Amino acid sequence: MERLNSAPLYKLLLGAFLIVSLIFPLGSMIFNIAGTDIRAVVSLPQFRDALNHSIMATVTGTIISIIFAWFFAMAVIRSRMPFRSVFAVLGTAPMLIPSISHGMGLVLLLGSNGILTRLFNLSRPIYGFWGIVAGSVLYAFPVAFLMLADILAYEDGSPYEAATVLGIPKNRQFLAITFPYLRKPLVSVIFAVFTLIFTDYGVPLMIGGRYSTLPVLMYQEVIGLLNFSRGSVIGSFLLIPALAAFLFDLLNRDRGNQNFTFQRKSVSGRVLRDMAAMIYAAVICIIIALPLGMFAVLTFINNYPTDMAFSLANIARTMNLGAGRYLVNSVIIALAVSVLGTVLSYAIAYFTARSPGHISSRILHLVSITSLAVPGLVLGISYVFFFKGSLLYGSLAMLVLVNIIHFMASPYLMAYNSLGKLNANLEDVGLTLGVGRFFILRDVIIPQTRITILEMASYFFVNSMMTISAVSFLGTIRNKPVSLLITQFEAQLFLEGAAFVSTLILGCNLTVKLAVYFLKKRLAAE
Repeated sequence: MERLNSAPLYKLLLGAFLIVSLIFPLGSMIFNIAGTDIRAVVSLPQFRDALNHSIMATVTGTIISIIFAWFFAMAVIRSRMPFRSVFAVLGTAPMLIPSISHGMGLVLLLGSNGILTRLFNLSRPIYGFWGIVAGSVLYAFPVAFLMLADILAYEDGSPYEAATVLGIPKNRQFLAITFPYLRKPLVSVIFAVFTLIFTDYGVPLMIGGRYSTLPVLMYQEVIGLLNFSRGSVIGSFLLIPALAAFLFDLLNRDRGNQNFTFQRKSVSGRVLRDMAAMIYAAVICIIIALPLGMFAVLTFINNYPTDMAFSLANIARTMNLGAGRYLVNSVIIALAVSVLGTVLSYAIAYFTARSPGHISSRILHLVSITSLAVPGLVLGISYVFFFKGSLLYGSLAMLVLVNIIHFMASPYLMAYNSLGKLNANLEDVGLTLGVGRFFILRDVIIPQTRITILEMASYFFVNSMMTISAVSFLGTIRNKPVSLLITQFEAQLFLEGAAFVSTLILGCNLTVKLAVYFLKKRLAAE
């Protein structure tokens, strides 16, 4: 262990684990559709309708999400408005609850008996196409914002300074500098948002009405009709846009020097621009907060919408139906995923980032980011086929494993990028001085990447608490996470209970996010 001479063995073991937990289950799903008449499935009228609906709603939602997120990112990054960091945090709040909760919030606001529907006497509720689009925008907006903000934050400002000195006007600067810089990253954002909306079933399940989409059709086939073969065929179609996004990101990944330094683009204070940016950001945050606030309102009323009196009866009923027990399941799963997932992702990233020239490292890197191309519904049904009948099936460990694999790509890339920026000669210098690589890792590298490790653990925990798609086919009465109660209560028209569960998940995730925030500040001050 001292010199990690067994590094190839460790890579082999890690690669074998990923193959067994990711590649083999996907192969099982694909093999399951080999004997199915695919043509019969795709010729069904409901399949064609669901495919058309998915494409139309996804394209519309993607365009709207990116436009709104672009201006929000510009307001946060390219203005000097007050409270920029606060607006940035509020803009990511929708990431802390399941997508189905966004649909439920819209139903409570703009459904047939929605508060805004009744207040303004709206004649047309939001169910259907525009409901799916609105919910998808709420769901995808934070992802688009974070990606665009990261692109804008790391844009080199020196070309703009040179262009200004040379007297080049702003419109020509945009065409000659900004547009070429944004072109490839923006395509990656479009792919990511499109895939996120296309493969989501929470929003259309809650607010779509008769406007069915492919993920909802797959969910109905598997959960409602127990038709796993037909569900596998539909799942293979859900893989197509995710696989295209994955291949584009892989082929166009920046291979430049990771130690490249840049000059941040300077932002001067302009009163009108900053005021407009603040107004826009405030409006966006209010729109985001309205559906979230509805959960708290609905939790503490007697019976929506007939009896709006304050009551704790729905909380008591929800707890009696097992919400407390299932919340414990969720916390245990999330904690296990955050610890084990962070250790696994960091270990893989260490071997791939610190020895990038080896063919084994490149293969391990490719397998590690493969989960980016696998929607949660597809991964869940794949686990059903591969692990059914095993000791793992039906246990909490199964849900821990599926969540680790489902969410590991992003934390892995966090660690991969951080480790790649450290001095590449650290281990060689240590060996020259008689210090083994293990001690360099423990005493130098891990302390240098503590904040990244915290972010990785936070990412795993938050997403494990709120996920529904990856665990919807795997949850049982014994291992069920609390997030699955949302779909159960929605089907029973017990919206007050679903709102309370959403509030519980939001509260847990906010607590973890705040704890990580203060811990990061403490580490940064040391």
